[in-house]
Amino acid sequence: MTRIEKVLYTGKVHISAGGRDGEAHSDDGRLNLQLSSPGTKGPGTNPEQLLATGWSACFIGAIGLAAGKMNVKLPAELSVDAEVDLGMAGEAYLLQARLNVHIPGIDREVAQALVDTAHRTCPYSKALHGNIHVETNLV
Repeated sequence: MTRIEKVLYTGKVHISAGGRDGEAHSDDGRLNLQLSSPGTKGPGTNPEQLLATGWSACFIGAIGLAAGKMNVKLPAELSVDAEVDLGMAGEAYLLQARLNVHIPGIDREVAQALVDTAHRTCPYSKALHGNIHVETNLV
């Protein structure tokens, strides 16, 4: 396992009792969320949506880094639709995910190379690689 040599940022969040039905507050006050379990009509978001949000935002950043190295100008319409599933296999709870990447106006082969490179370099992708089933789809 590779260890970080220089910490660039530490996200700090406090979750109240209640976990999936609690509240999340960041130490800097910029994040204040009500949480609710997936599939309920609760007022808040859930951990799967938060993972999908962070991962897709980071993935777009990784695409941008790859595009810079390949001298590719990315379109403003670049987007990632992340889907994170919570499910079960037997008695075990598991996650799986799909990253559906839209890069209009870029040759499909070049776009696929950007997606593949981003998936190898995005910290979220690296953290989850080999731990959950992940599909990256160029749409």
